[in-house]
Amino acid sequence: MVRSSTFTSHARAILALGLPLVGSHLAQMSLHVTDTVMLGWYGVTELAAVVLGASLFFVTFILGSGFAQAVMPMVAEALGRGDETQVRRDTRMGLWLSIAFGLLVYPLFWFSGSILLALGQQPEVAALAQDYLRIAGLGMVPALLIMVLKSYLSALERTQIVLWATLAAVVVNAGLNWVLIFGRFGAPELGVEGAAIASVGAQIMSLAALGLYAALLPPLRRFNLFQRFWRPDWHALARVFALGWPIGFTGLAEGAIFQAAALMMGWIGTVPLAAHGIAPEVTALAFMVHVGISNAATIRTGRADGAGNTEGLRDGAKVAILLSLGFGLVMVAIFLLFPGPIIALFLDRANPEFDEIVAFGSVLLAFAALFQIADAMQVIALGLLRGLRDTQVPMWLASFSYWMVGIPASYVLGFPMGLGGPGLWLGLVVGLTLAAILLMTRFWLRAPRLA
Repeated sequence: MVRSSTFTSHARAILALGLPLVGSHLAQMSLHVTDTVMLGWYGVTELAAVVLGASLFFVTFILGSGFAQAVMPMVAEALGRGDETQVRRDTRMGLWLSIAFGLLVYPLFWFSGSILLALGQQPEVAALAQDYLRIAGLGMVPALLIMVLKSYLSALERTQIVLWATLAAVVVNAGLNWVLIFGRFGAPELGVEGAAIASVGAQIMSLAALGLYAALLPPLRRFNLFQRFWRPDWHALARVFALGWPIGFTGLAEGAIFQAAALMMGWIGTVPLAAHGIAPEVTALAFMVHVGISNAATIRTGRADGAGNTEGLRDGAKVAILLSLGFGLVMVAIFLLFPGPIIALFLDRANPEFDEIVAFGSVLLAFAALFQIADAMQVIALGLLRGLRDTQVPMWLASFSYWMVGIPASYVLGFPMGLGGPGLWLGLVVGLTLAAILLMTRFWLRAPRLA
């Protein structure tokens, strides 16, 4: 067990790091919400096109962000052992890999219209989505560079700037959307292209702010982050690549299970699909809290491991788990006690299917309550393992749990066993629970033993 004084000190440190990151993650989600709401005011076809295009951009971004996320534990571990030169080397090569990935995937966005047509999308929607992505795709490089700088600054425990930069990007994006989508203040009315320009503009602004902060803040100048940036460091690049690509694929595998569940929910009917569209949005908001705690756990674990502080590493891990578990239990109670009012927040009461969607969505939130704890524990375990720079085996464990167990269980429970939508979500509970068990077991087997 963790002593009360030790628990308090670890909890304060984790929350000081994690809460600004939680706010940053929630603000990042609101960027997508802003685009969706404003294009919903503009036109249905335009909204469908941007939702489609943004989904393709996001899936690609998740894959490429693994290199950025790898920087966080590597910098934390280097700081723990006092190696400031390695901090610069690893972060700089994380920036290199992010630039390379962004350039390599841009043709995917340029030719996205043909790809979406091949996937059965309507020609008008596919054409508008391509218009959007040809511009928005230019933002992949700055978006990934922002992620690297966020990881670097978070590992340095400069999480406040991460929060404020993200909030500023939300404001800039909303303002540019208003001007460019609708043609306000004499600007041309650009529709989906205006939304894309606004996104890229917000990303460039955020990148400039974080880059200047990292380069010019007096306490950070000693790292000389951009010193001889053009010089390759093949050893560091290989280290970041080896740690980062499994993180990207793990995120992709987890995000895709909900997309697969949405596809299967569409086979059941429109009302279940509408309810499914709301319930994951609700659970995603709660999940951001666990992601923030997980990020803080990664940093604290990496620092402790680099410093050889075995007791601090294990105690910090226990505290992170308890904090996440406590919040998860609160969300379980909220989802079970107030499912109807929560679902109703997302709907127009004039909708003739309002009552039916609320009823079905309430059932889904009950199942969401079941996987709150499992989902929290699996993401905390991933964060702890990343702090130990262990990503390849966790990738396989998570992918096995999600795709070899969770999705087949969803299909069997939903269709052959006749449970429908609730069965699909019960399958997700099974997959996430298995992932939590396997990943937590992996961490405690890998965590350094007390002497």
